[in-house]
Amino acid sequence: MRFPAIFLRSRGFTIVSSNPRKSIMPDIWFKPLIWMDYRLAVLFTVIAPVVLLIWAAIRKEEAMTRLLIIYWRVASLLMITVYLMIPSWTIGYFTGFAARILMPISLWFWIDINDEIDDHNFSPLKLMLTSWRWAVTVYCTLGTLAFIPFLPCGFAAAPRENPMCRAWLEPTFLYKSWFHANSTPGFLGFLAGIGLTAYLVYFIYFAVVRLGKQGRSAMEK
Repeated sequence: MRFPAIFLRSRGFTIVSSNPRKSIMPDIWFKPLIWMDYRLAVLFTVIAPVVLLIWAAIRKEEAMTRLLIIYWRVASLLMITVYLMIPSWTIGYFTGFAARILMPISLWFWIDINDEIDDHNFSPLKLMLTSWRWAVTVYCTLGTLAFIPFLPCGFAAAPRENPMCRAWLEPTFLYKSWFHANSTPGFLGFLAGIGLTAYLVYFIYFAVVRLGKQGRSAMEK
């Protein structure tokens, strides 16, 4: 059946495999933009901060290292979202939206870290860190606005059957095929559920206890 599949793709259709049957649904014009968004997310929210964290740790820049560690704690919600979307759990649409809001906030919220970085002498690391903070802020702001029309997918009974909702799921299916080919979607979703629970517990602790004690100071007192 390879020839019909090639023919259908050439006519603008996507072959959708869903258990236990196969279905065909038309491509949507913004799907390439969604795939581009995932690629930008890997670049701006994963690769760049990993490089910066290693760089800051080697240079023993305490404030920068602390900022990046806090960022990774917050940005873990984005990875949780990927695993929630693999089994097509609709809560993933809401966690992804929340992650785009929380990540830039985590980069600018801390008064003491902002002051230390501003007072730091000019260096390539400071320049790259500042540029990255602004890049993530712009990327997440635009991404949050662009994602608003897709929030109803969080209430969809069958997001896989909705072309608009499925477009956000397909990159996570590819991720699973690369890194978790032998794991079931339900098991990966279960792990994501545990991660989300731990994330929410820590977030509540931060909002209720730690924020009240230390305010917008990131450094331990």
